[in-house]
Amino acid sequence: MSCSRPPPLVRASLKSLFTHRTRAGQHPSHSSPRKIRYNAHHVQLRSASTTAAVVSSTPPVRDARSLLTRLKNLLIGTSIGLTVILGYYYVTDTRASVHEWLVIPCLRYFYPDAEDAHEFGNRALKALYSFGLHPRERGLDDAKGDLAMEVWGHLLQNPIGTSAGIDKHCDIPNALLAAGPAVIEIGGVTPQPQEGNPKPRVWRIPSQKALINRYGLNSNGADHVAMRLRQRVREYAYHMGWGIDEEAEQRILDGEAGVPPGSLQQGRLMAVQIAKNKWTVDTDIEMVKKDYVYCVDVLARYADVVVVNVSSPNTPGLRGLQKVEPLTDILTAVVAAARKVKRKTPPKVMVKVSPDEDTDNDVKGICDAVWDSGVDGVVVGNTTKKRPDPTPSAYLPTHEQRLLLEQGGYSGPQTFARTVALVKRYRTMLDEGAYPRNNDKNDSEPIPPPFTSIPSPLETPAATHPPTTDAEIDASVARDKEHIKPPTPEAQAESTSQSIFRIPERNNPFNLSSSSSSSPDPSVPDTTAPSPSSSSPSPSSSSSLKTPTHPPAPPNHPSSSSAPDRKVIFATGGITTGAQAVEVLAAGADVAQVYTALVYGGIGTVSKIKEEMRGELRKRQGSKKG
Repeated sequence: MSCSRPPPLVRASLKSLFTHRTRAGQHPSHSSPRKIRYNAHHVQLRSASTTAAVVSSTPPVRDARSLLTRLKNLLIGTSIGLTVILGYYYVTDTRASVHEWLVIPCLRYFYPDAEDAHEFGNRALKALYSFGLHPRERGLDDAKGDLAMEVWGHLLQNPIGTSAGIDKHCDIPNALLAAGPAVIEIGGVTPQPQEGNPKPRVWRIPSQKALINRYGLNSNGADHVAMRLRQRVREYAYHMGWGIDEEAEQRILDGEAGVPPGSLQQGRLMAVQIAKNKWTVDTDIEMVKKDYVYCVDVLARYADVVVVNVSSPNTPGLRGLQKVEPLTDILTAVVAAARKVKRKTPPKVMVKVSPDEDTDNDVKGICDAVWDSGVDGVVVGNTTKKRPDPTPSAYLPTHEQRLLLEQGGYSGPQTFARTVALVKRYRTMLDEGAYPRNNDKNDSEPIPPPFTSIPSPLETPAATHPPTTDAEIDASVARDKEHIKPPTPEAQAESTSQSIFRIPERNNPFNLSSSSSSSPDPSVPDTTAPSPSSSSPSPSSSSSLKTPTHPPAPPNHPSSSSAPDRKVIFATGGITTGAQAVEVLAAGADVAQVYTALVYGGIGTVSKIKEEMRGELRKRQGSKKG
């Protein structure tokens, strides 16, 4: 009877048995064939039973372990993914406290020099923006419109801006706009590149949250900044699908994209600050004008606003240009150059003035220059050469006392009170300057009396109607009273509480009177005109019609109907909190700009200020209703 070939497992067992007996000195031939067959059969049975046991027991254990491993890996992967996603949304949100309490201390620790920290922060922000990892303001708070402000016909999303000096060379305009301000100001930019003053030239005063700087308008030059602005516009045109050539660029600048040509975002504006080179002699007004006009020719077409800096304390002779005659000449040349810009709508022009020129003659002279030159507004404030008292006054570290002796401009919360006072004065004098001043030119031109009737060109002198007499007016009123149905009590009550008609107000949510000041809000002038028949008061005679689009008429002035547009004021200097922003806006400013607050508060400062402003407005509205 032939035996079938044993399976591999049996053969392996027989081989093992053969090897074992050979090593023990017993040859496998000494065993009988029957015994070998028995052993083989026994091994085969034992191997089969063992294999069956392994097959029956191993798969459930392996499946269980595999399931647990997969669940564990899934849990770990999900946790890592959620951590990365939530961490991304947290770190890239300007409201995250990490920007103020971790990033800023680390910058100050690793970069003791304030300028080095500033440059590293700008480089980091630029790199993060290129990868989409930059901090940005999340949410739709600005979309509610509770902080919207109308400036030059643009409805800004909010009245907060950043001052010049943060982005001197146009490295991070988009990243700054993403942080939440409605206005950013890049520069200052000089016609030719210049190094500025020797380093070190910036110092922190941590106990006061203040800075002292004497940069000296270090700039890469107008051509360099214009190149970056041009590239930015063409990239925007490319993303619009219009191409990247000069024609596409011109379409964007002409407003075909429906956005301002500077900021390239709805509800936002971008200003470019310009200045003269330090080697241009300030007494040579013609050369100074050429410096400013060159910057306008190169940069203005890419800006929504051009800011003329004549107030830097770190450029010798620059502040001397704030005198009436040279300032008027410079601003007139800048305005003329801005109106020739190759664009459908020319940029607005503002002048940045010093807080140290604060006498009545200084302020009045600057306001006269603004009106005479056709400038659209004033940036009130810059760094000051003065050193305000420390807060609290009893404490100032020794090393900071030494820093206060450094030459340069001081900026910090201690300058806020002066900023508010200066804004009020500029608001008042700019509004008064809207009307003809008592000079030779205006004296030679008589002012027409109010309510003068001008005949139509189609009418002949014989066809003109004679003037209406008072008796005819009284008779008309009496006749109307006889035929007019008397009003209901509800209508009578409503008519005594409201005016007959209402002139639309310029959008300004900061018309509430400040709790810290009992004076009326100068930014909302009362232009109520006296009624023609003052002897018979109407129900609306006690209601003031506010038209902030135009300044108030001075006493005994004919009429405000022909008043020019209201000059815009940007306020900068010491603005740190939302309550301060509301106060300076109520004082007459249209935009509140921040700089030093960003240095100490981080990239989330603008979002924090806006949130505080909303709380302050709710508080004031609640107290007003109460």
